[in-house]
Amino acid sequence: MNETGLLAGRTKMDWYAEMAGMICTVRAAALIIKDNNFLAAKSPDYDCYYTVGGGVQINETSEEAIIREIYEETGYRLEIDKLAFVQERFYEVDKHRYHEIVFFYLMIDSDDVNISDSSFTDLPKETLHWLPLDDLNKINLVPEFLKNKSFNNISNVEHIISKE
Repeated sequence: MNETGLLAGRTKMDWYAEMAGMICTVRAAALIIKDNNFLAAKSPDYDCYYTVGGGVQINETSEEAIIREIYEETGYRLEIDKLAFVQERFYEVDKHRYHEIVFFYLMIDSDDVNISDSSFTDLPKETLHWLPLDDLNKINLVPEFLKNKSFNNISNVEHIISKE
């Protein structure tokens, strides 16, 4: 796999369309930082780590989606600090072309959150991992632009376009 957990957890209500030879999706992703570590998900089916999150559903805002997705995957209801990045991604996996729009939300750190490393999400075989922020550039993390970002001083939403 090249990027995220792709369509593994997609439901009939997720924003999803096939047109012009492309699969188009809208996602929400969480940037969860605790004790200088970044929370990422991992599946043995893929060789990379990826953000916690998932599809935005019809009649759901991206903010509502990320709170729901975090709860489904971790059992915690976290609060949003701010929208940090909006990414337009164009990529190909298994001969399928994707156009994906992703809203990345920085979440508020909470002392009440106690997610164990290697704990399971709501998807079969998918686990959560705390990755040291200082080591992100050495880890196969997608999207790759996150490896070089500082999460401490985000003041404006950054728009990122990736053609892979």
